[in-house]
Amino acid sequence: MELEYVLPDEIEKRSFEIIGQELENAGIFLPEDKAFLIKRAIHTTADFDYAKTLYFSAGAIGQAKELLKGGATIVTDTNMALAGINKKTLAKFGGKVLCFMAEEDVAREAKDRGLTRAAVSMERASKLEGPVIFAIGNAPTALVALREMYDRKDYRPSFVIGVPVGFVNVEAAKELIIDTDIPCIVNRGRKGGSNVAAAICNALLYSLG
Repeated sequence: MELEYVLPDEIEKRSFEIIGQELENAGIFLPEDKAFLIKRAIHTTADFDYAKTLYFSAGAIGQAKELLKGGATIVTDTNMALAGINKKTLAKFGGKVLCFMAEEDVAREAKDRGLTRAAVSMERASKLEGPVIFAIGNAPTALVALREMYDRKDYRPSFVIGVPVGFVNVEAAKELIIDTDIPCIVNRGRKGGSNVAAAICNALLYSLG
């Protein structure tokens, strides 16, 4: 295998060309309106399974774009996802990204109530003003908490990006979101991660121009 000489500012473009070619070679043709997002998930992970496992609720892409253009807040379940989201681009539309996971009072409340910090963080986020996009890449209990608030009619998220990674309750928690009328992008199965949550947010932001 020989090294390919690529100029630094051409590396990402070349990566997407390779992804497109490999998908075509595998006989996989992505929906035109979703290809940009699926390819960015693949680009982030080098995992072509995302071409098959990413689920989009009806009209999800358009709904997410409108929320971002309207200055929606993004709430993540990890500081890693928060760090990976392009805050400069988000700020152009009046939006911001928050994560409550590391706050001391969240940790205290979670311990006192026997909950995870992710669940308490979701409750905290539900009290924010304006539309909120939840970008969940780590904690399935965040998705469970959102579904519980939805079922109690306490709160309905504006949008959920549900891509937690792992083995315990991960697949079931994702299905809990899919089985609602909440607009969502969810990766079925065990795969996901904070990097994927951030990549999906960035794909949507970059598509706004």
